[in-house]
Amino acid sequence: MYVLKEAISRARLQEIAKERFGDLVKGVVDTEQRILAVGAELHVDAAVELQEKENSKSEQLWGINLYPAETGEAFIEFDSMINLKPALGNRTREVDDAVTRERIKVIVRDLVKDSGL
Repeated sequence: MYVLKEAISRARLQEIAKERFGDLVKGVVDTEQRILAVGAELHVDAAVELQEKENSKSEQLWGINLYPAETGEAFIEFDSMINLKPALGNRTREVDDAVTRERIKVIVRDLVKDSGL
């Protein structure tokens, strides 16, 4: 697992994908600290890593899947069990709030060069 605080290339993201799932990378974005954990088997593993090592708060963590071979909207998928946050009004595995989704996209765009977002 890798915690991204500096930008990586799309090619590096593809290498990370090949380490585990082949075509996708599971990621967790901390929307407050603007960091991204990638490469875990489960979103929850990345979330725990961010909480323990980066002092992230669970309400700021959102799970995504990145598809390095894709571009545009197909590059990112907002689907994770950690996104279920009824107390925050998010009652699905998706990220329901458009502002939060856009914030996540901006962070991913900043941390993955040539993401196509």
